[in-house]
Amino acid sequence: MRDIRATVSELYTSGETFALATVIDTYKSAPRDAGAAMLVEDSGEVTGSVSGGCVEGAVYEEALEVIRTGVPARRTYGVSDDDAFSVGLTCGGTLHMFVERISRETFPQLGAVLGAIDEHQPVAVATIVSDPSDADRMGRRRVVWPESAEGDLGTGGERLAAALDDDVRGMLAQGSTGLLHYGVDGQRRGDELEVFVQSFAPAPRMLVFGAIDFAAAVADLGTYLGYRVTVCDARPVFATAKRFPTAEEVVVKWPHVFLDEIADQIDRRTAICVLTHDPKFDVPVLKRALATEAGYIGAMGSRRTHQDRLERLREAGVSREALKRLHSPIGLDLGARTPEETAVSIAAELVQTRWGGSGRALRETSGRIHRDVSFAPLVPAGFGHAQE
Repeated sequence: MRDIRATVSELYTSGETFALATVIDTYKSAPRDAGAAMLVEDSGEVTGSVSGGCVEGAVYEEALEVIRTGVPARRTYGVSDDDAFSVGLTCGGTLHMFVERISRETFPQLGAVLGAIDEHQPVAVATIVSDPSDADRMGRRRVVWPESAEGDLGTGGERLAAALDDDVRGMLAQGSTGLLHYGVDGQRRGDELEVFVQSFAPAPRMLVFGAIDFAAAVADLGTYLGYRVTVCDARPVFATAKRFPTAEEVVVKWPHVFLDEIADQIDRRTAICVLTHDPKFDVPVLKRALATEAGYIGAMGSRRTHQDRLERLREAGVSREALKRLHSPIGLDLGARTPEETAVSIAAELVQTRWGGSGRALRETSGRIHRDVSFAPLVPAGFGHAQE
């Protein structure tokens, strides 16, 4: 819902009723992950996507029916044996969908959820998507914040709420989205009742050090990929909001000083891109960056610059083990030259770091395209090359 929240907010604020179709689970090579959503308005307009086109037609018809009846639906879409181009996934995967009607009456907490997302505050929505003992409980939900929760789960839902609040907070802390299973009365040992939990953890941060033209392209792509981008440089003439319109903030400080100030905010989803390739800037900031939990740390520069930088960092007391975390020269070898191409190169390496890809052309690989990863240390981000 994060991707379509502008439309959701507009319709919700105006009091409109609409259908929301959400991917709640996948199997094998499904095109979209759990949490992908498609909105269908009462007028028939569509926002978002759940499969990249494979099953949108069928989901659209289901959504219109849900708007008409108000009865939520749980549906499964897989490969069609007779015709893979009818209603099914040509990629061979399976999508489990939940379609529900949304309005101020059915989801009174939605305004608070949207506000939390906009303010980068953690919140999770837990929705009952299957209950064989009581079909009327389907669609009931609980909204969970780190310190509070609200939402009526129906008759006998007190025990379920107690278990759910605890489990959902654990998922929210990890930024996890997926299904939980309980007994019909909320017992953790049961599995009859399905609850879909969608976590909205604060967007990951990207710290770009060095207010150069390459940094502008990196900031643009980082924002596009969902990062909260900060550009930092000690030179006020270069570090201006006008030069970096897509960045959330532009900071005029020495990079290592700023990094010290926000060190407690850096986690494994943080990407740090040092684009200064000037020893007086990049050595101090890289020394501090390599002492944080950041999931990606990259530095721009030629191979000669890289070797000189490594030597300076070793002299500054950075261990060889810590230096193994440094992506330098930054980015994948795409032959990039322009700032924009360089940004794509760095983005490719960031995605590879997140999901464990090989970095090779897909036509040269075999097996599943999407890897199963128990914990992804990084969330999408971007950019690199043409490094003097």
